[in-house]
Amino acid sequence: MLAVPKPNGSVTALTGVKFTQFLSENMLVYAGKINIFDSLIQPLTNATALEGFMNTSQMFNPVYARTVPYSTLGAGFAYLQNFEPIATLAVLDTNDSTTTSGFDTFFNNGATLLWQINLPTQFANLPGHQGMSGTYSSGSYTAFQKSPYYDPDTRTIVIPTSRETGSWCLAYNFDQAFYVSPDNPRNKWGVFGNLGVADDNPSPIHWFTSVGLSGSSPLRNRPLDTFGMGYTYTGLSNRVKELAPNLLPLDNEQAVELFYNAGVTPWFHVTPDIQILDPFRKNTNTALLIGLRAKIDF
Repeated sequence: MLAVPKPNGSVTALTGVKFTQFLSENMLVYAGKINIFDSLIQPLTNATALEGFMNTSQMFNPVYARTVPYSTLGAGFAYLQNFEPIATLAVLDTNDSTTTSGFDTFFNNGATLLWQINLPTQFANLPGHQGMSGTYSSGSYTAFQKSPYYDPDTRTIVIPTSRETGSWCLAYNFDQAFYVSPDNPRNKWGVFGNLGVADDNPSPIHWFTSVGLSGSSPLRNRPLDTFGMGYTYTGLSNRVKELAPNLLPLDNEQAVELFYNAGVTPWFHVTPDIQILDPFRKNTNTALLIGLRAKIDF
């Protein structure tokens, strides 16, 4: 869910200032304050984080929760094919600087190396992608340390934990179109999926899997609409589960989400959304979350 730059209250934040320079038609470099989450494009819909799924796990593989900040200083390069990133490599500060400049803590807790390869495919003459990505961080963390994507909410209990140096994750993703409009190749729908694994400590999320169906609306008279339905299963690390099993009983989490993004006009979209959540806390009932989002483009 959208819990950044701050999960509650009000805040003013400049989360991304990036300078980009093309070195050739296929190569670019960039540097600045990097906001990776807001630049994500959801599969098959060409949707940003404000136009498709609302659950964070559907947009951002949570095995990255420990090593990749929401907004931080960094630099990198990308190799493009037809202006689509094929391979990227970036070096990021491990400190989240969503509401600060980041210069006062610049690389004082190590660095994160983030790489990604995402290859276009043409199975049965229909477009898709097969990708691998991963991170390694030299930072020092604890398993219960908060991040913008992970909040264990341990306010009712004090849990002493030791810091661990170094953290990593590895992920695989795919999307495959089942239908492409003959009138507009950008309008398509199909399946997508993600797998991920991370270290068991200090990463709070040890493994993750998701699968879903999304894309442009199959209704021919609704060319501006998109839809999505997906299932996620998030496996907590054993370190987190076993730290205080009696006072803070935790288990894996699973969720189902459905949305329909209706284009009322080309500049005005309304998105009803339904989520069914079986949360991490064992003593918490399954939750039904109904949301409605409106987006206006100026």
